[in-house]
Amino acid sequence: MSHSRGTREGAILRPMKTPSQPQWAVMPAGRPIDSRMALVQLYWAAVRAVAPGPALTSALERISKDIGQRRVSIIAIGKAANPMAIAAVDFLRNRKLEPAGGVIVAPRQLPSPHPRIQFVTGDHPLPGTRSLAAAHAVANAARQVKPDDEVWVLLSGGATSLMAAPEGAIKPEEMMQLFDLLLGSGLDIATMNLIRKRFTRWSAGRLAAALAPARVRNFIISDVIGDDLAAIGSGPCSPDPSTAGEVRALLQSSKLWDRIPNSMRQYLTAVERDHSHETPKAGDKAFENVERKIVASNRVALEAAATRAKELGYEPRILSTSLAGEAASVGKRLASTLVSYCGSGASPLTNRPVQSCLLWGGETTVTLGEGTGVGGRCQELALAAARELGTAKSARGATLLACGTDGRDGPTDAAGGIVDKETWGAIARAGRDGELDLAAHDSHASLDAAGALLRTDLTATNVMDIVIGVCAPPSNSAWPPRTPAGSLARLSGSFRRIIE
Repeated sequence: MSHSRGTREGAILRPMKTPSQPQWAVMPAGRPIDSRMALVQLYWAAVRAVAPGPALTSALERISKDIGQRRVSIIAIGKAANPMAIAAVDFLRNRKLEPAGGVIVAPRQLPSPHPRIQFVTGDHPLPGTRSLAAAHAVANAARQVKPDDEVWVLLSGGATSLMAAPEGAIKPEEMMQLFDLLLGSGLDIATMNLIRKRFTRWSAGRLAAALAPARVRNFIISDVIGDDLAAIGSGPCSPDPSTAGEVRALLQSSKLWDRIPNSMRQYLTAVERDHSHETPKAGDKAFENVERKIVASNRVALEAAATRAKELGYEPRILSTSLAGEAASVGKRLASTLVSYCGSGASPLTNRPVQSCLLWGGETTVTLGEGTGVGGRCQELALAAARELGTAKSARGATLLACGTDGRDGPTDAAGGIVDKETWGAIARAGRDGELDLAAHDSHASLDAAGALLRTDLTATNVMDIVIGVCAPPSNSAWPPRTPAGSLARLSGSFRRIIE
C-alpha cells in the first residue's frame, strides 16, 4: 500500500479544531460503499472517538478552576503520549501558563510541543536500549519536581515496554528476556503486566512514590479489559494489589517459573522474606496526593462505531467489551455468531429482518508454541474467521473486521484484517495454505496474499482491539458490487490517519 499523504478521489480531509486533534481521511456520509468500505468507516469512527487530545482536553476542562495554583510538569508515556502532551501544553497556553518541565516517551520521534519538555522514544512491543534511555529520562524529569508542584502523568497503552528498565540487580538483558517470554506465553495483557511490573523500575506505583509529595493527576487511556488502573501501563501511579508470593505462584502455575532468569526468582524470594521491599500498596503515603481518571476506553470506541453504523443503515449491537481467549478460537466463534445473524437476514433474537452490525471489544491472545510465523492477534482472529466464513453454507454478505485501535497488530505493518466468505479461497488461489499459516501463526502472509490486510499506520491511541461484523449492505443504500480484494490496500490509504 502507498503511505502517501494525498487522498483518493472522492475522499475528503476534515481538519480538526486543535493541533492535538490531527486530520483524518473520511468518506462523505452519503457515498455508496460496500461492506468492506463500511467497516473501514466504522473502524475510523471508533478510533476517532478515542482521539487522545480531545479526550484529555475534556478532562482538563473539568478541573480548570484548580489549574494555575501550582507549577505543572508533564510526564506523558505511551502510544498516545504525543497528542496527549500537545493537548496539555495547549490547555496551559490558552490560560497563559507554561509547563515547568517534563518528558514525553513515545514509540516515534516527533518535535516536542514545548522547549521545557524532553521528547524521547522507547522500544515496543519488546523493550530495548531506547527503553532504558527513556526510563532514565523519566527519572530526570521526576527529580526536577518540587514538593509543592503538580504533575500531570498522561498514560496510555505501551507504556510498560516504552520506559522499561530493570528493578534492583536484574540485568537489562534479563528483563528483555522476560518480556519476550511473556509475549509468547498466551497470557492476557493484565496478567502479563502483573508479572512485568514486579521487575520494572517505574511500574507498580513506583513513579507515584518518586513524585511524592507533589500533587499527581494521572489521566489514562485504558487498554485493558475492565479498565483496571493497576494494569494499565503496569500502573506507574496506582497501588499494586499483588504480592511477590502471588507473582511467584502465577509464574509457577503458568509453567514459567523455571524459564525466567534466576535473578528474578531470587528477587521475588527476597521480597517474600522482607516485606519492606514490597511494591507500594493502597494506603501508602505515595498515593496521598494522587488522583487517577480514565479519559478514553474501548467502550467509548465501540459506541462511536455503533453510532456510525446506525447512520449507514445498520442495526448495531455491542455484544462484548471483554473479548479474551485464544485468537483463533475467538475468530471461529465470532464468525459463527455473525453467520447466524446474516444467514437468514433476520436477528436470531427477534426473528425479524435486519441488516445487523455486531461489535466486540477486548484483547485476545496468541500462544506461539513452536510457531514461528509473523502476525498478530487481530490477524490470527481474522484468518480463523475467514476459514469459518469460507466454509459456512449460509454467510449472506457476512464481512468481519478485526483490528487494533493503535494501528499496529503485533510486529507487523498492519492494524488487522477484513475478511469475508471469499477470503479463504483467495488465500489458496494466491498460493498460500491457510491451514498451515494458521497453525504456524503466520496470519500476516495469508491475509496479505488475499489483499485482506488493513494498513493504517500508527493512530496515536490505544484502547485494545475491536472486531466488527456486518451483514449484506443496507437495502436503503445504492451499494456497488463487493470491493475487489486487491483494492483493500488502496482503501487503507484513503482512510489512513495523517500522522502528526
